[in-house]
Amino acid sequence: MVTPADMTDRNAAKEVLFLLRLTHPEITIVWADSAYAGQLVTWAKTYLNLTIKTVSRPKNTPGFVVLPRRWVVEGSHAWVMHARRHARDYERLIQHSESLITWAAITLMTRRITRRSSRRSKQPASREAHRD
Repeated sequence: MVTPADMTDRNAAKEVLFLLRLTHPEITIVWADSAYAGQLVTWAKTYLNLTIKTVSRPKNTPGFVVLPRRWVVEGSHAWVMHARRHARDYERLIQHSESLITWAAITLMTRRITRRSSRRSKQPASREAHRD
């Protein structure tokens, strides 16, 4: 979901979680940054039956720390940014931005699927094929 620049992620979270619940009722656990702890966790459990597990930075740890689960989102953003169009915000409408992000994600997934299948087709034939 793309939001205006003046809307904080925390304020958009309820709408995102509601849409997630409608489109993917099978998802029951959501991992989030520690900024989402507190009232949102209670709201999601009460109204959406979603469990929000927050990932916090270890206390008294200086410098950069890779946090489990949290970097999955950062990596996803980096993959989408490989689509040149996303290097700058040219879109005037939020719907255009969302569509282009979806398009970039579909392109990425399609490339991964075809890359894997082409590797399989290059493998030697099975033993049964050589028996003839």
